Amino acid sequence: MSGMTIGEALVAGLRQRDVTCVFGIPGVHTVELYRGLAASGIRHVTPRHEQGAGFMADGYARVSGKPGVAFVITGPGLTNTLTPMAQARADSIPMLVVSGVNKTGSLGKGLGHLHELPDQIGLAKTVALVSEQVTGPGALVPVLDRVFHRLSNGRCGPTHIEVPLDVAAADYQETAVETPDPDPPVSPALIRQAAGQLAEAKKVVILAGGGAKRAEAGLQALAEALDAPVVQTVNARGLMHGHALTVPASPSLNAVRALLESADCVLALGTELGPTDYDMYATGQFAKLPSMIRVDRCSDQLSRHEAAIAIQGDVGLVVPALYEALPQRARQSDGADCARKTRNAAWQEIGPDYRQQVEILNAMRSASPDALMVGDSTQPIYAGNLYYDHDRVGGWFNAATGYGALGYGIPAAIGASIADPTARVICITGDGGAQFSMPEAMAAVDENLPVTFVIWNNHGYREIATSMQDAGVTVIGCDPTPPDFAATARSFGIPHTRVPDKPQAIAQALGETAALGGPAMIEVTARKFEPQRD
Repeated sequence: MSGMTIGEALVAGLRQRDVTCVFGIPGVHTVELYRGLAASGIRHVTPRHEQGAGFMADGYARVSGKPGVAFVITGPGLTNTLTPMAQARADSIPMLVVSGVNKTGSLGKGLGHLHELPDQIGLAKTVALVSEQVTGPGALVPVLDRVFHRLSNGRCGPTHIEVPLDVAAADYQETAVETPDPDPPVSPALIRQAAGQLAEAKKVVILAGGGAKRAEAGLQALAEALDAPVVQTVNARGLMHGHALTVPASPSLNAVRALLESADCVLALGTELGPTDYDMYATGQFAKLPSMIRVDRCSDQLSRHEAAIAIQGDVGLVVPALYEALPQRARQSDGADCARKTRNAAWQEIGPDYRQQVEILNAMRSASPDALMVGDSTQPIYAGNLYYDHDRVGGWFNAATGYGALGYGIPAAIGASIADPTARVICITGDGGAQFSMPEAMAAVDENLPVTFVIWNNHGYREIATSMQDAGVTVIGCDPTPPDFAATARSFGIPHTRVPDKPQAIAQALGETAALGGPAMIEVTARKFEPQRD
């Protein structure tokens, strides 16, 4: 890579590390990063806002399994990207944000330069797992090595590299490649101990989190060997679709908590046991997890909840090892019956309104099998997060848990479609959330992506209005006027269909938009929330 500037060498270094797409908005502080981009073979996708760049990178990472990469400018470019970085940290999504920063000699002096921050790298460190500055010609490769090592070892999340303006334009110098220490190997002794405990237990229940979503085959084999129901958090939905042992329902539901507490051993795989999954109603209660065996890549995570056995390692490696170590013995055969009873009880527990919306999700799944369903915080997403069995591993994800950022759905769906151009992508967002990031749909137009934007239009923030009313607070500020979505779609140059909130109507509209091949919009006219009046 001799004869290059540092900016050019950085792009080449990304390509060497299997980066094939970046999401970014060029600016005067990133011009040197773009110098080598056109000839690199890396695809560039232009969002309409840096927050969109971050959410696109998030959606791309979830589907591809590779880090999503965003290029943003100094100052406001980075601050606009902090929200997606925080969402990625909450959901353990690998992301790299590359930003510019002002010239080295000006940093921290408050001289009033364009896009100046008092301490940009310090600000990034509040959400990034690691934030590094390329300080000079010999620093680039060590920085890239450390950042990509962090993206592939331990718990994933957002990372950040900043390149000062004067450094980006400087000549690059070859330096030695670093070889950071890999994750520690999985302990064979702990595997044997855990396998023995699982074999002795009479009633095992498995908790699968987002860290298990790339271990489906091994998980199914282990569950069948243990005759264990498998409860999936939101980020694990799609695992074991339609299987007799599957419980695609939130562990916040009483029916699921009862299943967990009836076990004599709980195997928790790749889940942080966070309250947005396990205490969604914020009651302060938490299901007891008897004799828990916990598996996670992150040692810090393992220390946060008491467990009988804690195994640090990738779920995809630990699960097959547990299966191989299980001693042969006859098992009880009531796991499927327990799973069925839990599914039935959970279905009743979510109530008629949410059951109706899950029926809509089921109809959408039937109309577009193996689709990627990407969501924002809106009524059908809340319903699905409580109870929904998707038919694609990793094909159901949204920002209604974890950090909970609105405006996620539209750009994340675009990133997902870039990651898998063969998949039909369905973005489900409310009229409120859509207004956070509606312009990002134009990136789907630019790239001619097969994304259908399903806008759930109930004319306001129904979930917030309900919460205010339930708390005895006068409902105010929850009814922002939505735009004319038909006119919006027309201005974007994409087809628009308006349908009632009925399963058959929405499924039919999905079938029709799928035949078109490119982006489209379906507006679902839902009942407007009317607060009770004194």
